[in-house]
Amino acid sequence: MPGTSDTPDAPPAAAEAVDEAGDQGPSGQARGDERRFRRYTLAVLTFGLLSAAAVSLWLPFQPDARLWWIGPVLALSFLLAEQLGINVDVRSGISWTISFTEIPLVIGFFVAPFEVVLIAHLLAGISTLLVRRVSGRVLYNAGAFLLEITSAFAVAGLVQRAMGSAGMTWPAALAGTLTAPLASTLLALAAVRVLRRRMRIGTALRLTGRILVVGFVNASVGLSGYLVIAGTGNAWPLVVAVFLGLSALYWAYSDLLREQRDMEALSDVSLMVARSGQQAAARPASRVDDLAGGVDVGEWATIAERIKDQLSAARVVLRLRLEPTATMRTVVAGEPMPTADGLGDDALLRLPGAHVRHFRITEANADVAAALLDRGAQEALVVPLRSANQLLGVVEAHDRLSRWRGFGKYDVQLLGTMASHLATALDNRRLLATLRHDAYHDPLTGLLNRPGFRQVAREPLRDRTDAAVLRVDLDVFSTVSDALGYVWADRMVIAAGRRIREALGPEVPVARLEGASFAALLVECDGPRIHEVAQRLREQLSSPYLVDRLTVEANAMVGYATPSEEEGGEGMDVDSLLQRADVAVRATRGGEEVRAYVPSMGQIFLRRFQMVTQFRQALEEGQVSVHYQPKVSLPSRQVLGVEALVRWVHPEFGKLDPDEFVPAIEAAGLIGVLTGFVLEQALIRVRKWMDEGLRISVAVNLSVRNLSDLDFPKKVVEALRRFGVPAELLTFELTESGVMADPQKALPILRELHALGIVLAVDDFGTGYSSLAYLRQLPVDEVKIDKSFVLGMGTDLGDLAVVRSIVELGHSLGLTVVAEGVEEDIARDQLEAMGCDVAQGYLISRPLAEDRLEAWLQARTARSAGRQAETVLTLLS
Repeated sequence: MPGTSDTPDAPPAAAEAVDEAGDQGPSGQARGDERRFRRYTLAVLTFGLLSAAAVSLWLPFQPDARLWWIGPVLALSFLLAEQLGINVDVRSGISWTISFTEIPLVIGFFVAPFEVVLIAHLLAGISTLLVRRVSGRVLYNAGAFLLEITSAFAVAGLVQRAMGSAGMTWPAALAGTLTAPLASTLLALAAVRVLRRRMRIGTALRLTGRILVVGFVNASVGLSGYLVIAGTGNAWPLVVAVFLGLSALYWAYSDLLREQRDMEALSDVSLMVARSGQQAAARPASRVDDLAGGVDVGEWATIAERIKDQLSAARVVLRLRLEPTATMRTVVAGEPMPTADGLGDDALLRLPGAHVRHFRITEANADVAAALLDRGAQEALVVPLRSANQLLGVVEAHDRLSRWRGFGKYDVQLLGTMASHLATALDNRRLLATLRHDAYHDPLTGLLNRPGFRQVAREPLRDRTDAAVLRVDLDVFSTVSDALGYVWADRMVIAAGRRIREALGPEVPVARLEGASFAALLVECDGPRIHEVAQRLREQLSSPYLVDRLTVEANAMVGYATPSEEEGGEGMDVDSLLQRADVAVRATRGGEEVRAYVPSMGQIFLRRFQMVTQFRQALEEGQVSVHYQPKVSLPSRQVLGVEALVRWVHPEFGKLDPDEFVPAIEAAGLIGVLTGFVLEQALIRVRKWMDEGLRISVAVNLSVRNLSDLDFPKKVVEALRRFGVPAELLTFELTESGVMADPQKALPILRELHALGIVLAVDDFGTGYSSLAYLRQLPVDEVKIDKSFVLGMGTDLGDLAVVRSIVELGHSLGLTVVAEGVEEDIARDQLEAMGCDVAQGYLISRPLAEDRLEAWLQARTARSAGRQAETVLTLLS
């Protein structure tokens, strides 16, 4: 081709890089581009044939005996000029080749007719394309070749006639020669428009100007050489020397241009990888795999296409391990692989180190030759992508298209540098994927965590009502944790997570929220189907667990919530559904083990929320008060002390049960405020009794959260000092389950309190699961028998035996035994007969407000005159 060759480096069907960044367009757009380019090719070929026929009629063929050798020499000259060309990338997938074809063309004007030059150029150009295996664009280039030579001879003929010369003149030959690259450039720019590739007008004008300058230089050299040789027979060595000097300049320019192009390509690939990484990190997750930093293979296909264009390769294959534990995925740019499933491990992939290896089928051993033949390639550049001796992937480039000589040292250097960048990018992507996976997954079970579940469930829940969020609670977790340790509890959680995954399938998002609480997202399910799945899931989770050699019984509760028609879409988010499912789970504790959320349950949550948020205000406004329930000595019937019990009269909800608001306040982290309030009120009451000459102790209930406060003993000391109350008149009551929740943390606090002289009592004794094992370790002074056993003594021999055993156990350990729930005379008499020390219950008194307690003391007690410093109150019979 004279001057320039304007051909896309890849077939139009595969050329999809359309803008400055090389983004890949949709497949529908690519197919449309292919159809337009086919029509354009047909138009160029048709117009070229018609133009050639017209010029042939205008410039009739004149036979000459010398043509038998001039024609082959011209064809060989065109062929050599094509092979000595310099490739210039204009856009990804579009390139021009600056060649020396103007030299044989300008000489052809003087030594051969139009038809011979045309055929020689066609043979040289088409042969070059076939050798390079660019079979998908032969027709377009054939039409371009026809138009180049036709326009060149047409212009030369017009100039010649305008000058009135009968033979070819050098101005006519020069003008015709410059017309060929100009026609080639115009055809290529039209192809860019047909393919809808972006090119600025300024870029097109600069490119056209440079091509004309190069064409003018080549044509001038060829024309000068021909005229000198034609006029001076011995001048050909000088012409050859000038030609060699010009060739050296071109090659130097080619090296500089190649280096610049390689730097640009390297920069492009680096930017593509960086941008794809940023897009992957910013892309919202709609699947579980996305949370692991999943990579779009289309992004790597664009990178492979850019490498292929830069190397002028027939095919580039990227084999990438996009995830640490995944198998390699294959991305192909250019000619498709001969086998649809790619190639397995072969001689080309077993590469030591991280260097580029260059294989040629003519120089390879049998294994390498077989691997090349399997790929349908004659040569290949192969380089592994490694990081810290770990294989991340392999890059292969097959068969260079632009030169007969194949891949050179510059190609090897460029691919090696690109591979280094790709390896670093892959390593960074894998690290990012690992960090993202850890951020959104539970490390124990491998399931999603709460943030991960929120990310994955957000999109499926958008604008739909046929979905449900399930919450599953396994109620045996804390029991196993306290009895066997956290290692065994973790095994239970892992087993439960595995059962949920097997029951729901791999496509259902499942998360571990905390402890033994799980969540799952169901889509495209109606109400009955959701309940059926929840019921089946509960049954599977409630089956016994085989943990090592132990069989652990378990029970599961399932609650679920669905977006209603009114709340579907943006108004119903994941957190709201999780919250409602949690409310439904709490409702299962009433007996039904699978519950769907109903709006009335929301009122319970709202009520609890109001209690927590209004608690401090309730303290300030006097809504919260302390009532006192007396405790008496059974042998002497003397009042020994009282238990301080908190009461709350809410302005909207009325009287609130402590079992309702105390757990809510404790969960909200306000139990310290409540304990401090009750302690202060109780000490004020004891101080008043002391001022009246009475010595009555007061018992205050502690929470497990109080025992985790390292400053709690200091606060108690400060309160006792401030009110001037002796430590022995203060009793702290603790539930055994609260102490056993974390004995390592609670025991130091208890020992410190006991050392101050404060009486410590274990409340609700007998209902726990490990009291006998820990009772001797606890620095306690009293045990309080749970009222459920005391109430059942009269009718249940088992309860009677339990009470007797606790009394005997307490006395054997030197502890005072207090019985709660004494409501009948027979129970009091039985306890007295057993030797129980103290009784408390409705038989003695209900919890009383402070003013009513004073009235109760005045009405039912008498002062003992024999004591002045201390007054003992005796219960009147």
